[in-house]
Amino acid sequence: MIANKYTWELIEMPASLVGVNTLVPNRLVKKSVLLGAIEGLCGYDSLRTEVPYGRSSRIDLLLENGSRRCFVEIKNCTLVEGGTAYFPDAVTHRGLKHLIELQQMVREGNRSVMLYLVQRTDAKGFRPADHIDPAYGRQLRKARENGVEVLAYDVVLDLEGIRLNRILPCHI
Repeated sequence: MIANKYTWELIEMPASLVGVNTLVPNRLVKKSVLLGAIEGLCGYDSLRTEVPYGRSSRIDLLLENGSRRCFVEIKNCTLVEGGTAYFPDAVTHRGLKHLIELQQMVREGNRSVMLYLVQRTDAKGFRPADHIDPAYGRQLRKARENGVEVLAYDVVLDLEGIRLNRILPCHI
């Protein structure tokens, strides 16, 4: 994926370049799903973006195959401390709402995935930022217990572009 002209794409931190364009995660994950690069999200016939669902929300990706539906919410993650990527980096009521709605989709018989895209190269794992938003951390754990799958990926990032790299361990 190549950076756009005249947009702020990167900052240089001591340990890594960091992607700051918040449009990149959805575009990169969509492209990666279409290319079959995210193993757990293969096998669907259609992919739609920004589909209304829940209570006044839009899902980032809706994957469908016949009656099988998979709701994928994508979060941009740029906070890394001591090799651990954390989300959120500020209290997020909207993010909390998404976790609640993903659980409802599971209760209705669908598959739901919360995918964190870490736009940097220095993370070795992922965990919720309980020290920033404990309510979000509690809800993420509840969502996982209720069937919402949690994935985190990092990227390969340089001055030429960004691409999906590897799945990170999630310590929920």
